[in-house]
Amino acid sequence: MKKAVAIKFFGSGANLAKALKINSSAVYQWPEVIPRLRAFEIERLTKGKLKAD
Repeated sequence: MKKAVAIKFFGSGANLAKALKINSSAVYQWPEVIPRLRAFEIERLTKGKLKAD
């Protein structure tokens, strides 16, 4: 899952961080491809609208 796609879905990096209950600075430190466990967590939060690759 690409970081830009997840940020766009949630509206901002801060909103994505809030949904994951982490600091927004952590989101901005991710590489372009979101770490696998976080990607699966985002997939669960979005009820499958975003898929962990």
